[in-house]
Amino acid sequence: MTLRIGNASGFYGDRFDALREMLTGGGLDVLTGDYLAELTMLILGRDRLKDPGAGYARTFLRQLEDCLGLAQERGVRIVTNAGGLNPAGLADAVRQLAGRLGIPARVAHVEGDDLTAAHPGSLAAHAYLGGFGIAECLRAGADIVVTGRVTDAALVTGPAAAHFGWRPGDYDRLAGAVVAGHVLECGTQATGGNYAFFAEAEAAGRDLRRPGFPLAELHEDGSCVITKHPGTGGFVDVGTVTAQLLYETGGARYAGPDVTARLDTVRLSQDGPDRVRIEGVRGEAPPPTVKVGRNRLGGFRNEVVFVLTGLDIEAKAALVREQMTDALAASPPEEVRWELVRTDRPDADTEETASALLRLVVRDQDQRTVGRTLSGAAVELALASYPGFHVLAPPGKGAPYGVFEDVYVPQGDVPHVAVLHDGRRIPVPPAQDTLVLQDPPAPPLPEPYPAGGPTRRAPLGLVAGARSGDKGGNANVGVWARSEEAWRWLAHTLTVDTFRRLLPETRELPVTRHPLPRLRALNFTVEGVLGEGVAAQHRFDPQAKALGEWLRSRHLDIPEALL
Repeated sequence: MTLRIGNASGFYGDRFDALREMLTGGGLDVLTGDYLAELTMLILGRDRLKDPGAGYARTFLRQLEDCLGLAQERGVRIVTNAGGLNPAGLADAVRQLAGRLGIPARVAHVEGDDLTAAHPGSLAAHAYLGGFGIAECLRAGADIVVTGRVTDAALVTGPAAAHFGWRPGDYDRLAGAVVAGHVLECGTQATGGNYAFFAEAEAAGRDLRRPGFPLAELHEDGSCVITKHPGTGGFVDVGTVTAQLLYETGGARYAGPDVTARLDTVRLSQDGPDRVRIEGVRGEAPPPTVKVGRNRLGGFRNEVVFVLTGLDIEAKAALVREQMTDALAASPPEEVRWELVRTDRPDADTEETASALLRLVVRDQDQRTVGRTLSGAAVELALASYPGFHVLAPPGKGAPYGVFEDVYVPQGDVPHVAVLHDGRRIPVPPAQDTLVLQDPPAPPLPEPYPAGGPTRRAPLGLVAGARSGDKGGNANVGVWARSEEAWRWLAHTLTVDTFRRLLPETRELPVTRHPLPRLRALNFTVEGVLGEGVAAQHRFDPQAKALGEWLRSRHLDIPEALL
C-alpha cells in the first residue's frame, strides 16, 4: 500500500501554477503546500497589525479557486500551512470559496501554535507543531487541512500517520516520513533547482529551465521513493536528494515534536530514472520541549551604496567614509556597517566593470536617525566628495526590520488542537515518551585517502557539492562527496580549521562539524554569522543561501586522481 504525496509550494511566492501542474501531471493521494519561513511569519505578523483578519497566505486562495474542483474530481486531499498566523481565518475563507464554487469540500484546520500572548514584545511567537493534528483532521474525513506553524515535515507525517494508522510510538516509521517531508518541503530544490552540479546536468541534457515539483511514494514501513511526474523538467538523483537532506539541518539527530529522526541512518539509492529510494531511517523519542519561533520588530534600517569608479578606489572609499562619519556625528546611528566590494577591474572596457561598490548600512530605534539624517548627509555630498560621485539609489526614509529568536517550551505548554470540518475540537496530547536531545558519539570516518600522489590547486567544488541555508542567526553548510574515494579525502581534509580558513567570515565564530558517513557528507553549523536572522539583513547574503557556493569556489590542493 503506497501513499503518493506531492508538494506544490516551497515558500510564499513560489510558482503559482504548481498546484494545477501537480494535480494534472499524474496520480496523487495528497498534495501539500509549504508557505512558511521565519521571514514569512514576520511579514504575516505585520499584515495582521494592519488587518486582524489577515495573517495567512492569500496566494493559496487564488490558487485554490482555480484548482479546488480539480482536486475534488481526482480525490486529492490538500494539506497546507498557508494558514500562517490565522489558520481559522483561512479555513473560513476556503469554505466560503467552496460554497461560492458549489463544491462540497470538507475543510478542517489545526491551531494551538500561537503563543504570542505568552511572549510579550513579540510580533508573533509560534510553536512548531507536529503532524498528529493533521492526522486527526484527515481521519475524520477532511478534504482540505489548513495549519499554522507546524514543522515543514509535519505536512507529510500527518497524512502518513492518518493513512497507515501510525501511532506516536512508531518512531522509525515517523522518522522515515520526516525525512521524506524534509526532501519535499522546498519543492524544486529536490528536482534540480539550486543544485551545485547544474552545469554538468545541463551538459548531460537535463532541462532545468522549469523543474517539476517532487513527490514521495511513501510505504507503510516509512521508506519511500522520491520522484516527480513524468515529462516535467528537472531530474531526481541521489545528488539532488542528498543536497536537500543537508539543507537547514545540523547534526545526526533531526528533532521534531513527534520524533527525532536519525539522519546518520539514512540510506539512498538510485531506483531508476528520476527515482531515489530512501530507507533504513531510524527514529527516537522526541525532545521534551518544542521550538517556538519569536519574531519582533528590532528597529529601523537604511542603506546607501556609493559607486566608486576607476582609479584610487581605496582613497575614494576612505574620503566618503570620513565625510559621512562627520555628517552623522551629531546623531550617530546605533549601528553602522561599511563594506567595500571590489567589483572593479583594471583597464575595464565598460564603466560598470570599472566600478566598485561601497555599502553603508545603518540601524537605530529612531526612524529619523536612519532616514532623514542619513539621506540628507549622503545627498549633500553630491558635489563635494570623490570624483565621479553617485549612488545606486538615493536612501529612503528607513524601513523597520525584524529579529528572529527561537526559544523552547515544554511540550505540554502547547495547546495543539485539531478543529474538524464539522466543528468538533480534538485536543492532540503532547508526546508521552521523550528523550533529551544530545549529539551522538562521533561516527568512525573512512580510511584517509592515500597521501603522496600528485595534487593540483583547484576549487573544492570540482569534487564536492554543497547547499547552505539559515536557522535564525545561524547558518548551515552541508558538503557532500559523490564517490567513496572523494569522501575519504573530504572527510579528513575539510576540518573545522580548514573550513574557517576557506571562509574567513567564520574565523571568530563557533563552528561545529557533523559527519554523516552514509551520505558521504559533512554538515557545518556556523553560529551567529547571520546576526539576528534574515529580517535583520545582517550580511550581504542574509539567508546564507550562497555560503556553500562560496566554499566550493575556494581552492585547495586536491589529488589529481579525484579531478
